[in-house]
Amino acid sequence: MNVTLDQLTALEAIDRLGSFAAAAREMGRATSAVSYQIRSLEDALGFGLFDRTGHRAHLTPKGLRILDEARRVLRQAQRLEEVGREIDAGYEPLLQVVLDGLLPLPPIMESLRALSAERLPTRVRLMVEYLGGVPERFEDKRADLMLVLDHEASDALQAVALAPVETHLLVHRDHPLILEGGTVARGDLSEHVELVVADSSRRKDSSPHRLFLGSPQVFELSDFHSKTEAILGGVGYGWLPSHLAAPHMASGELVELPFVEGSKYTFHPQLVHRSSATIGPACRRLMALLEDGMASPSPTA
Repeated sequence: MNVTLDQLTALEAIDRLGSFAAAAREMGRATSAVSYQIRSLEDALGFGLFDRTGHRAHLTPKGLRILDEARRVLRQAQRLEEVGREIDAGYEPLLQVVLDGLLPLPPIMESLRALSAERLPTRVRLMVEYLGGVPERFEDKRADLMLVLDHEASDALQAVALAPVETHLLVHRDHPLILEGGTVARGDLSEHVELVVADSSRRKDSSPHRLFLGSPQVFELSDFHSKTEAILGGVGYGWLPSHLAAPHMASGELVELPFVEGSKYTFHPQLVHRSSATIGPACRRLMALLEDGMASPSPTA
């Protein structure tokens, strides 16, 4: 089937303007040329689109259905032209972002929603890793941005501080570690299951994060949502970020362990990009949205 955009444009114009002649004037063509476009379209489809028995031609039910599809195709063609112009003007075809899965997702998703509402031509690929796996994926994929925990300064990278994320060492209120009472030392923890979301780095030389307490009984989970459910289920103890822990701590279902080495730890996330890379307009816009949504609070005087 040989259907062209010119044919679909003529069909849409005839319906919108009410006549072949009016469509021809808008398109800057002779009426006979527009009639030829419609005849060619009907030949390609194998059936008529207009009822020509009366004084004026009217679309048939089949014609109306084809018109619906024609409008959809024309909208897509218009969007294709817009995307082409925007990419030619410097917008990135693809923006790759790596983030640590411990971070709160709502402000990140709100930033992506705001970006999508602007109808930029850039596709976004969001990749979730944990701890050392974030910078590793950032380098391996030559990603544009990363949202990483406890970033170390580097001349090769530029970073913007985001809001701190506090974590708590938690256990279910009915867990033996709580029922036994008193403070808890590492020796006490070793008798129970430690729940962790493992560092996703694939390098064998990566050292354990200080929050991994080294219990001989360790259950690894794939993300912090499943880890939350495991702690709520009394499977073991583990660290959770405040944004996941807060409602369960408020209800009393989860409690902080009275760990002698401390039951709180604060991460200082950073939004990072390469110093040497040219930052495209979509990347700049997403960075601005993320900085607004996850801004580090200003220090008080």
